[in-house]
Amino acid sequence: MTDNKNFDVIIIGGSYAGLSAAMALGRSLRNVLVIDSGLPCNRQTPHSHNFITQDGEKPSVIAKKAKEQVLKYDTVKFVNELAISGKKIEKGFEVTTQSGKVFSAGKLVFATGLKDEMLNIKGYSECWGITVLHCPYCHGYEVKNQKTGILANGYGAFHLSRLINNWTKDLTIFTNGKSELTQEQTDEIKRHHISIVEKEIAALKHKDGVVEEIVFSDNSTFQLEAIYSRPPFEQHCKIPELLGCELTEQGLIKVDAFQKTTVDNVFACGDNTNPLRSVSYAVSTGNNTGVFLNNVLVEEDFSK
Repeated sequence: MTDNKNFDVIIIGGSYAGLSAAMALGRSLRNVLVIDSGLPCNRQTPHSHNFITQDGEKPSVIAKKAKEQVLKYDTVKFVNELAISGKKIEKGFEVTTQSGKVFSAGKLVFATGLKDEMLNIKGYSECWGITVLHCPYCHGYEVKNQKTGILANGYGAFHLSRLINNWTKDLTIFTNGKSELTQEQTDEIKRHHISIVEKEIAALKHKDGVVEEIVFSDNSTFQLEAIYSRPPFEQHCKIPELLGCELTEQGLIKVDAFQKTTVDNVFACGDNTNPLRSVSYAVSTGNNTGVFLNNVLVEEDFSK
């Protein structure tokens, strides 16, 4: 905890993107405060993959090591709290936490991630990130050639069927109701020997998040070992919208090539800006944000 309430930059979100931005700024001698509530979206995921030097490591271990390394830079401070509001003030921004603490800074970075909306299927949330998977690049190798399902409909199901077919040929699409696939999409899927099941799903039978079978509303079942699903999401933090940051049609924070939002002196990075949901991507955009933001501060300092 810190008594200093005025910073060059406040970063809201202290997971991979936020810590990466903090490291770049700390190494640039900037006074930085990271505010984090400790609820990353991948907290149930047992292992992180496709991140070189950390392949197969637990996400919590990566985050812990990252935090320890970042906090070695003495101009970076960390507060384990939930940021609940932010407002523009004369010399920047003011951020208030759930406990009532108030901090100010000239620049803001939102590295707040996304909140996945769990489907109303018994067992779904318990399996999420374990055997109900969102990304084959993150988890596909570990479930390659296994009996796999795709829980999706319409174009989403068609897209995933083409993608996941690369990792396994034992593939079934579950539309959880009447199929919304076009006839052309259906024909192409079936040409690749992928079945389509239109029954409504009541539950996922599992053991400690490891799915065993789908249970349909008619009490019939289907055994399988992994399911790909991309549920709806929303911004984990509403402060960017309250400050006037524009969102894309997909509900992501709109940023330019320099991670700037549509509000002056407000930046964003990580999952909240892009559908590529991966640790490596979050780290990359966080680092870029720190560098771009420091360049802005350098220009401002040098012009005084």
